[in-house]
Amino acid sequence: MIVRKVKLIVAIIFLPVFIASCATPPYSHYDAIVDASTKPSAKNFTRIQAALDAAPATTNKPYRIFITPGDYYEKITIAKPNIQLIGADKKSTRIFYDAYAGQQSTEAGATKGQLWGTSGSATLIVRAANIRIQQLTIENTFDFLANDALANDDPRRIANTQAVALHLDNGSDQFLAHDVRLLGYQDTLFVNAGRSWFDKTLVAGNVDFIFGKGNALFTDSEIKTRGRGKPGIPYAYLVAPSTPIGSEYGLTFIDCILTRSKSVPDNSVPLGRPWHPTTQFADGRYADPAAIGKAVFINSWMDKHITLDGWHSMSGTAKDGSRIQFQAEDARFFEYNSKGPGAAVNGKRRQLSAEEVKNYSREEILGDWKPE
Repeated sequence: MIVRKVKLIVAIIFLPVFIASCATPPYSHYDAIVDASTKPSAKNFTRIQAALDAAPATTNKPYRIFITPGDYYEKITIAKPNIQLIGADKKSTRIFYDAYAGQQSTEAGATKGQLWGTSGSATLIVRAANIRIQQLTIENTFDFLANDALANDDPRRIANTQAVALHLDNGSDQFLAHDVRLLGYQDTLFVNAGRSWFDKTLVAGNVDFIFGKGNALFTDSEIKTRGRGKPGIPYAYLVAPSTPIGSEYGLTFIDCILTRSKSVPDNSVPLGRPWHPTTQFADGRYADPAAIGKAVFINSWMDKHITLDGWHSMSGTAKDGSRIQFQAEDARFFEYNSKGPGAAVNGKRRQLSAEEVKNYSREEILGDWKPE
């Protein structure tokens, strides 16, 4: 009896040690670990870009980088395929930077007067295929609100305030974001290339904050309109697709919720507007006539900030240099089974039929890409 009690006591003493060892993060499953407080080694890095630079140039299997909790002030480019950035948690692992389009570029080789531009302002730029990000926040922290609050003729007011959080650039394809937060204000998410899938992701911003010509699918995600520095009509725009006319899919939202900050008024935010990017052609520089934007909302809940008309026009540059308006009716904007106080069916908000919506399965949209 005494022997049994001794064994039981020993087992109880060592049980916490066993539990603690089982609870240790499985870092052995990762190819690199980023921790700002770590001592650098072959596998351990204090900066995310350093871990990316150490990844193989080409590999047939995922190169998994674990990012420990913390705020990482970095401007990052992923130019190698099969990279996975995995944070500890989307609220505790944050990558942020504060560049904006009209700011002097600090990129290596940049000349005096060379600006970031919209595409270069991004906190994270992806230029490779088969990239995955998970359980982290990507944020552009440029102070858009303070600048937006200034009068238009205020000499302190900054021009070109596009400030991207995530940019899927040329070379990007088969990009997956799961359980991620993308935060910004104007132009938060630039999906300008390839196929991408955003699942259980929060995208927050105000002016055209999801835009580009890529094929992007959003499922079970929150699309949140944030406040402005001062009132305006319209107050904001969710999407601004520039989908090429030859592409069947653009920005597709399935089972999403469209929410707002408390300061965003009712009936003030269109779902989107058609973006015809100013492009250099043989006969001049003007709005691309073949950018016939595609945006579709399916089975999505909409708060009351969404306008009754649903969509809006957008200006562009004509061949003679003047400004012209591109109408929402000439783009490919559709809904199906929208719900909530911001939902409406009218002549301005075109609806897909029950037969047409069958073409918007994940398999149809992503094609031969079969992500897990």
